[in-house]
Amino acid sequence: MSILFSPLKLRGVTLANRIAVAPMCQYSAEDGFANDWHLVHLGSRAVGGAGLIIFEASAVLPQGRISPQDLGIWKDEHIAPLSRITRFIEQQGVVAGIQLAHAGRKASVWRPWEEQQGRVGPEQGGWHTDGPSAIAFDPSYTMPAALSIEGIKSVIKAFADAAVRAHKAGFKLVEIHAAHGYLLHQFLSPISNQRSDQYGGSFENRVRLVLEVVAAVRKVWPQDLPLLVRLSATDWIDGGWSADETVALSRLLRAAEVDLVDVSSGGNIASASIPVGPGYQTKFAARVKHEAGIASGTVGMITDPGQAEHILRTEQADLVLMARELLRDPYWPLHAADALHDVTSWAPQYMRATSRKSPQRPTVDYSDNSK
Repeated sequence: MSILFSPLKLRGVTLANRIAVAPMCQYSAEDGFANDWHLVHLGSRAVGGAGLIIFEASAVLPQGRISPQDLGIWKDEHIAPLSRITRFIEQQGVVAGIQLAHAGRKASVWRPWEEQQGRVGPEQGGWHTDGPSAIAFDPSYTMPAALSIEGIKSVIKAFADAAVRAHKAGFKLVEIHAAHGYLLHQFLSPISNQRSDQYGGSFENRVRLVLEVVAAVRKVWPQDLPLLVRLSATDWIDGGWSADETVALSRLLRAAEVDLVDVSSGGNIASASIPVGPGYQTKFAARVKHEAGIASGTVGMITDPGQAEHILRTEQADLVLMARELLRDPYWPLHAADALHDVTSWAPQYMRATSRKSPQRPTVDYSDNSK
């Protein structure tokens, strides 16, 4: 058996394989509510054979949304439509997880495909934003207000309350979003965090909010269910959050009962130059896994089954998270199993078209990674 298609146990939850659907914002909700688009989008990837599906960044407060159309989990009314989707995913033998998020200074912007870009003003349905300091992400973004200590406490409580709702909605895994330049990452980076109180300055102070959010969530999240944290390993700029600090924080997360660190990078500095290429972030996941002693996940331009298998076989990570490739092909895991000569488990409704004896069986050429 390939490692890619071997199970991964995280506390009381076992993933059928090591392929996870990474959180991908769909910007298709109204007032935070999940709808038919989310059911079909996520349900297709469940039928496609991934072991884990992590729902997109779901705002723990309305002002924590990236766009007005973000998914939300800040009120109890959000639970029922989310439950509808988690039930379907679980029926396919797939674990449903959710990413809890607050966009901070990167909130209240237009969807990527809108003609207008940058800030959405209050008169257009937007809102005033918060951050660790009054430093805008970019001139086209709203200048955030520096969160007060009382505001920080409200954010911590919002993450914990959202975790309670996530459990009621049927999720078996929670991921705290502390990457990609959103609020918790903003507190980690000395470029976006120039506070002089207990939440700014030293490494110990800058990681304080992440650790307090983790502690609050772990307190209310069932002990037999896994808790993940997504980190950006580096800001890709001198003077920013670094890979060494990511390793140091990951050690603290392990002690705080986090089960896996989902390692990405960038997103906090608009001018950062990122050397993007196939597997360009796996080295950071490898450092977290081996130097911090905690399970790690990796993401970023992973498109080929052999590439994913190599990452796991060489112990660079324990879990492969995929995004764009699974947008292009929801059934990538099933095609990958064929390519690796592993067990395929197409839905019975599709078996006639996918039988190894059928001339109509889908075939995929994985030789061109540029697709």
